[in-house]
Amino acid sequence: MIPRYSRPDMVKIWEPESKFRIWFEIEAHATDALAELGVVPKEAAAAIWEKGAFEVDRIDAIEAEVKHDVIAFLTNVAEHVGEPARFMHQGMTSSDVLDTCLAVQLARASDILIADLDRLLEILKRRAYEHKLTPTIGRSHGIHAEPVTFGLKLALAYAEFDRCRTRLIAARQEIATCAISGAVGTFANIDPRVEEYVAEKLGLTPEPISTQVIPRDRHAMYFATLGVIASSVERLATEIRHLQRTEVLEAEEYFSPGQKGSSAMPHKRNPVLTENLTGLARMVRGYVTPALENVALWHERDISHSSVERYIGPDATITLDFALNRLAGVMDKLVVYPERMQKNLDKMGGLVHSQRVLLALTQAGISREDAYRLVQRNAMKVWESDGQLSLLDLLKADPQVAAALSAEELEEKFDLGYHLKNVDTIFARVFGA
Repeated sequence: MIPRYSRPDMVKIWEPESKFRIWFEIEAHATDALAELGVVPKEAAAAIWEKGAFEVDRIDAIEAEVKHDVIAFLTNVAEHVGEPARFMHQGMTSSDVLDTCLAVQLARASDILIADLDRLLEILKRRAYEHKLTPTIGRSHGIHAEPVTFGLKLALAYAEFDRCRTRLIAARQEIATCAISGAVGTFANIDPRVEEYVAEKLGLTPEPISTQVIPRDRHAMYFATLGVIASSVERLATEIRHLQRTEVLEAEEYFSPGQKGSSAMPHKRNPVLTENLTGLARMVRGYVTPALENVALWHERDISHSSVERYIGPDATITLDFALNRLAGVMDKLVVYPERMQKNLDKMGGLVHSQRVLLALTQAGISREDAYRLVQRNAMKVWESDGQLSLLDLLKADPQVAAALSAEELEEKFDLGYHLKNVDTIFARVFGA
């Protein structure tokens, strides 16, 4: 976790104080349940809530001696609770506390990430409608293809992040399980009803079957979902980076007063935020493979997953939270240049309309192969002239083309509006009627 790429609400979830508070609540709720079942005195359960406290520094000092974090925590709490503390952790094992706590933390982190996505979706929708009919060139392989609108580009991003939101909701549900099942998960020394009680109190669901740990396929799916979201962040960031290139310059990140782009070249306005997002996405995806490798634990448990999750839990969620917030800011203030989009559309002498001419020639009775050859031979002349020649003029002057299509018919095939006729339909599919 690096402060430069962190936001306080997400960081707080992973702070030691928050972690130990969750541990305490797990232990106290479990003791309450045991008291209701008559396993421990109700007075002891009440005393734990009344007197229970802990100090992070003291826990660390005890752990330095006993080399066990949960025992250090229980020892510190017992120093405050006194004699009734002997009824804490009855029939439980350390993983009951650790895994249930991680589930709470990841669920809370998910809520922040879902809120981040909601903000980003709202901005993308607003900007998509703003540029719903702003024509721009669509590119395949980075080369001019056919006209689209900038609103369609943003609608595409909206639909992608809406899918991300759906996946994250499902991943949150899958990760939010509670295990209070004791050593190797058999409930031999603790009633399953304790697990059900703790789960309800913490907003989790009972793990249907655990070993001594919650199965790590759940965690693998969760972090894989974060990796997919990060990839979507990078896809949109890469689009902006390309659009900001000097040769394109159809959109660019907001450049604030007083901002400087280069220590050497005063003219520079660089896409530093989206470049940063590309790097952050790489980091989040980097946590996916360790989560997948955590699935294969030995028998009923080992702790090879533990060190991994101490890294990837905080780092992946904190980094993605920062990235989603930064991307929302970029898209909110993105500067768009419709005139430059139109200039780029017109740059290659009408080549973007070649398919319409091809189809018209086939409708006029020419084979597809011959029609393709006729259009391509004229298109290549325009291409090699760097757009100085006009495809429409060349086609009108081509005897074979002119024999099949009149000048008026050819001109109609170069109508930009033709390509925008289904924008409303696409928007209705993405945003609803």
